Amino acid sequence: MTETASTGPAGGDVRLAGISKKYGSFRAVEPLDLTVPQGTFFALLGASGCGKTTTLRMIAGLEDPTTGTVFLGDRDVTDLPPHKRPVNTVFQSYALFPHLDIFENVAFGLRRRGIKSVKKQVGEMLDLVQLGDHARRKPQQLSGGQQQRVAVARALINRPQVLLLDEPLGALDLKLRRQMQLELKRIQTEVGVTFIHVTHDQEEAMTMADTIAVMNAGRVEQLGSPGELYENPRTTFVANFLGTSNLIETEILGTDGAGLTVSGGGGCKLMLPRDRCSTGTAAGGKVLVGIRPEKITLTHADDAGAIPEGRNRVPGRIADTSFIGVSTQYVVHSPVCPDLAVYAQNIERDARLVPGADVVLHWNPEHTFGLGADQDRSAGEGEAA
Repeated sequence: MTETASTGPAGGDVRLAGISKKYGSFRAVEPLDLTVPQGTFFALLGASGCGKTTTLRMIAGLEDPTTGTVFLGDRDVTDLPPHKRPVNTVFQSYALFPHLDIFENVAFGLRRRGIKSVKKQVGEMLDLVQLGDHARRKPQQLSGGQQQRVAVARALINRPQVLLLDEPLGALDLKLRRQMQLELKRIQTEVGVTFIHVTHDQEEAMTMADTIAVMNAGRVEQLGSPGELYENPRTTFVANFLGTSNLIETEILGTDGAGLTVSGGGGCKLMLPRDRCSTGTAAGGKVLVGIRPEKITLTHADDAGAIPEGRNRVPGRIADTSFIGVSTQYVVHSPVCPDLAVYAQNIERDARLVPGADVVLHWNPEHTFGLGADQDRSAGEGEAA
């Protein structure tokens, strides 16, 4: 499988050619061709055991590939040991030296290379991670997020061609993790170094990465920008792993130019763009129609006459509601699907939308996507962070 993130200067691209990894009879990574353009923030996203960390470790030289070649730019580094590759890695455990202050932790790599005058470089790096006034503190005097930034500064000071991040934010609490997501993206943008980030957290990947490779069972399920993956998933795994999707079993009735008309349970007719359907579009064929919960509007049945023409419409009855502050999450029983999820922002709440209320769910057909009906509708559910 060949995947290219996007175009970019070829000189510093990370390129995996036919790379794979087997442990005995278990294949952790299936043969993979992958190109990460120079200067991009790239994420390997997937659940535990999907092969993302093994792929990262083969780039770092910490694992030998069973087959294939690792290129950094035009240079074959497959047989080079880790310390001879222009690559540094930041792990979840920051591995800072507790007996050294922050300045000396960051200076460590320079001093190992025999560089005597380190003050200017270390100062610039500490300013980059906004810790210039913490230079003489010990690691234990810093918060988890500050320690993470020190680890990044120490990894970047030797000017690696690529910085690898293996679940670097996993030990932080939610609020701090979100702050660090923005910090890491800022740092990457300022230094322009290629970042390859491994995570199981889809929000983390979507916040930081220019391009995401969604991995499953040792393969790349889909590669693209966060927006492309979310709006146009090509498999049920991606549709369910990146957020939540309502997947409705339908039969194709026909096509009308760029549109596709399908029929779901109870005779409900729905429309979707033909170019957002990743399977065959012949009449009589089956298709899973997908719609994200936040794309759906709930209207009380008494007001159904006010719904604009041209929208997809499904009748239903509210089964459950959950108030979560920024939005209310509804579960709606309907003819097309027993449990449709709807997320509505809490702006002007309709007090009638309570369990037992008859409603109409409606949405813009342009927000609908289609997937092959032979796929497992539940693939990827429960695996996301």
